[in-house]
Amino acid sequence: MAMSGPKQGDDEPMSTINTTPLVDVMLVLLIIFLITIPVITKTVKVNLPKAANIATQTKPENITIAVDSQGNIYWNNGQVRNREELLELVKTEAVKDPQPEIHIRGDVNARYEDVGKVLYSIQRGGIVKVGFITEPDRGMRAVR
Repeated sequence: MAMSGPKQGDDEPMSTINTTPLVDVMLVLLIIFLITIPVITKTVKVNLPKAANIATQTKPENITIAVDSQGNIYWNNGQVRNREELLELVKTEAVKDPQPEIHIRGDVNARYEDVGKVLYSIQRGGIVKVGFITEPDRGMRAVR
């Protein structure tokens, strides 16, 4: 006989565990969880924007504002003394038609507050098109 098991007439208890019902129950539970988890997950349906890496088109009328690691502000390679002067420069450019585009170049070690203040000054001045210049990802991690 190929299978060995308890013989007829043996009064000894069975010493092996039958795991087949346990495996069946676990598989049923796994299938139930796989089906119900997507139904339970509730999110608000929104159309998320698609990310695209578009090369910057440098035009002569574009303005570049740089913020270095010390918080100094540069308008087309010339240093700006304070934010009020930056605001006046932005206001004079905002009335032009077509309005120029401003590109902000923030140093990697610049404080977020300094870049945010520049962005706020640009907004107060009335410029609509603002972009940030970054280094392209070359597949390497930055070492700090």
